[in-house]
Amino acid sequence: MSAPIIAIDAMGGDFGPHSIVPASIACLAEFPSLHLVLVGQASFLNELIARHPGVDRARLHVEHASEVIGMDDRPAQALRGKPDSSMRVALELLRDGRAQACVSAGNTGALMALSRYVLKTLPGIDRPAMVTAIPTERGHCHLLDLGANVDCSAEHLYQFAVMGAVAAEALGVARPRIALLNVGTEDIKGNQQVKLAASLLQQAEELNYIGYIEGDGLYRGEADVVVCDGFVGNILLKSSEGLAAMISARMEALFKQNLGSRLVGSLALPLLRRLQADLAPARHNGASFLGLQGIVVKSHGAAGSEGFQSAIRRALIEIHEDLPQRLHSRLEHLLL
Repeated sequence: MSAPIIAIDAMGGDFGPHSIVPASIACLAEFPSLHLVLVGQASFLNELIARHPGVDRARLHVEHASEVIGMDDRPAQALRGKPDSSMRVALELLRDGRAQACVSAGNTGALMALSRYVLKTLPGIDRPAMVTAIPTERGHCHLLDLGANVDCSAEHLYQFAVMGAVAAEALGVARPRIALLNVGTEDIKGNQQVKLAASLLQQAEELNYIGYIEGDGLYRGEADVVVCDGFVGNILLKSSEGLAAMISARMEALFKQNLGSRLVGSLALPLLRRLQADLAPARHNGASFLGLQGIVVKSHGAAGSEGFQSAIRRALIEIHEDLPQRLHSRLEHLLL
């Protein structure tokens, strides 16, 4: 396999180049064959890179882009009003074969709109879906959609299930268990779209569809792929991140209340720190846009350097597994 090349939208996210440049340099040290192209305001990027002596500039390139898409820009504005944005130029590098993946922490709506326009979707896919692996009691579960598609038809949910299954298989899950997120596990529960999607999945003999799942079942690890619309998925993901942070903060506060609790805390704190590290959003940062003719990974906008490194690692995995080609080769057999 040739050396992987990833195009980075270096201007996106809450922290922009101040977080992305150090993350990129760290990944170059971690992966000796990796090449990165930082896309953005060249003079500023080169100034930040110069603050890190010893960087292998043969593997770290800068591509100038004069415009930046703001976090509050509308997708239509990003499409028509900023043809030289760092996000668009990074996607065009992918389209033109000068990179094998694109990573951005920028505006999600703009990234989705530009990805569909520049790269196009795979045959048979109406809409790309955002997916990430979230921790469960048994390992991880692939959850999609995470916010790219707020309103979905039954056919869209079915397509998401197919793409999620292929993504899970690429990451080593044999015959992944697929479930639809619902308000109950009984057949009579759910809205019309979910019921119709269940009917479609029941007809797909090649898929290991196990039925409905509730939110608590997701975290118990009862399924490998959980499908929902983007409205529900985004709320679930953000609520989970907030809950994990709140529990961690409350436990630390309890351990510091008095002498007795501090003594107990001195014993328990190492385990708590380990748990925090395992569940840290930064460690699991990076949602893939499945269904595109190219690999696009969306980093959380508020991710710091460590979190952005995780997004780059996810892109590397998908390059290694050639995920778009895997999807393409399976879609004709699995789509109705």
